[in-house]
Amino acid sequence: MPVNSSKKILITNDDGIRSNGLVRLAAVARDFGEVWVVAPDNERSSMSHSITLHDSFELWPCDFPVPDVHAWACTGTPGDCVRIGALNVVPGGPDYLFSGINYGYNAASDLQYSATVGAALEGSFQGIHSTAFSEDASPIHEVTDHYLHDIIADLITRPLKKGQIWNVNFPGCFLAECRGIQWDRKVSDECFYVDTYEQHLEPSGRYTCHVIGTRDNRAEEGTDLRAIYDNYISMGLVNNLS
Repeated sequence: MPVNSSKKILITNDDGIRSNGLVRLAAVARDFGEVWVVAPDNERSSMSHSITLHDSFELWPCDFPVPDVHAWACTGTPGDCVRIGALNVVPGGPDYLFSGINYGYNAASDLQYSATVGAALEGSFQGIHSTAFSEDASPIHEVTDHYLHDIIADLITRPLKKGQIWNVNFPGCFLAECRGIQWDRKVSDECFYVDTYEQHLEPSGRYTCHVIGTRDNRAEEGTDLRAIYDNYISMGLVNNLS
């Protein structure tokens, strides 16, 4: 039985409903309430806080590999998933919103693009206690899987002001290399990735462009980026517009 079976938890992500991180998050979340997953049918990364206004999107119940989880797939954005989940899918609305676990950090300047964080901010806008979870884009999940349960248990007891979310980033190191948790990490002013564009001239006269990102290992002390570079779990508050 969940710790509090009267609570309802809505979970979404931007990597898609088949994402390993989403499945692992849902499995742990069952200890804290009734779990409802509403997630994109495919990857929707870097869509920020976008929602669908002038077109329709589809929603359908689907099988999910974690028992006792209500799962729905959606053709909309992660923001759409939170809105339809909170307003139409979860009976009476959710008490908590968990977004993730994202494949790749959501820290520093990446926050303005992140649909993982955008979905959590939509949850906050809907009046839901919301947290975004991210980890390094590596196959090493030891730190995340070791700490996730205790972090959820702690964060759901910590009140948030209107427009705030928790933003959690797990380092991609082995558990023995993790140096613990750093709280109150500020959002770094540095760029997580330094981007350039490659252009290719087509016979039509138009250019085909795609982004090329180079990881930047600079980060200021006291920030989210510095924490994860130093093998700490980064815990911080992010504020929505208010």
